[in-house]
Amino acid sequence: MNFDEYQTKSRVTAKYPAIGHAIVYPTLGLVNEAGEFAGKIKKVFRDKGGEISPETREALQAELGDVLWYLAQTCTELGVSLDEVAESNLTKLLDRQARGKIQGDGDNR
Repeated sequence: MNFDEYQTKSRVTAKYPAIGHAIVYPTLGLVNEAGEFAGKIKKVFRDKGGEISPETREALQAELGDVLWYLAQTCTELGVSLDEVAESNLTKLLDRQARGKIQGDGDNR
């Protein structure tokens, strides 16, 4: 499955309120799910000595799935293709790498 196929298929499960603008709810969901993922990683280091067990890996994968779902809905509400987002991001990163600018600060390095 590619990103565009996922974006299209996941859309049938998108049932959420429009809060001012249709992009608001999935954007809030995206940062919430990313925070849940980060919280699980934090607990791996706090409680498990940095070891990711098979059960924890499964839980992390589920959280990443939720992040992906909200990202796909955000892209749809914005009118952009998830495939195009992935492609343009990789192009940007490869260009930075080729110019020796993969590290550092700033969006336009």
